[in-house]
Amino acid sequence: MPTDVLTEAMSGPWALVVMSLLVYGDAFLVVIPGEIAVTALGAFSGTSGTPPLWAVIGCASAAACLGDASCYLIGRFVGTDRWRWMRAPRVQQALDWARLRLDAGTATVLFTARFVPFARLAINLVAGASRIHPPRYLALVAAAAIGWAVYQASIGAAVAAILPGGALVAVPVSVAVAVCMGLLIDVIVRRASR
Repeated sequence: MPTDVLTEAMSGPWALVVMSLLVYGDAFLVVIPGEIAVTALGAFSGTSGTPPLWAVIGCASAAACLGDASCYLIGRFVGTDRWRWMRAPRVQQALDWARLRLDAGTATVLFTARFVPFARLAINLVAGASRIHPPRYLALVAAAAIGWAVYQASIGAAVAAILPGGALVAVPVSVAVAVCMGLLIDVIVRRASR
C-alpha cells in the first residue's frame, strides 16, 4: 500500500509544481527542502520514468533561477540593511563575506553559491545591492541553476538505477547521498574561502 501512495503522489500532476515551489522557497529560507525534493523526484523518475527526468531538471532549473533572481531584485531595490534581520551581526558577517567573494570572481561565486544554502541567499542579495549588470547576472545564475538541477536530479536517478527495491529504497538513499555530498561541498567551500 505505501508504494501505491508514493507512486501516486510522485507521479501526479502536482509533483513538479510542489517541487518547484519548494526550490523557489529554498532561495529565501534554507530550511525549505528544495534540494531534497529535486533528488527525490530524480530518484522516482529513475525507478518509474514519471515524471520524466528532463521535466524534473527543467522545472528545478527554472525555479532555482527564479528564486535567485528574486533575491537579486530584493538586494537591488531594498538593499542589504533595510530590515532588522539584515542588520543582525551574523547576517552582516555573511553579507561582508559575500561582498569579498563577489569582488574576487562573480562567475565562480555564483556557481559555488548555488550549492551552499545560506551563501546563496547572501551572494544573491549582495549581487543585487552591488548592481551587477542584470543580463550578465541572469546568464550566470541560469547556467548555475541548470548545473545544480542536473546534479541533484542525477544523484536520485543514479541511485535508483543502482539500487534494487524501487522508489521506497531509491528515494531515501538518494536523499541521504545528496545531503552527504552537500555537506562535503560545504566543507570544501569553507576551507577554500579561508
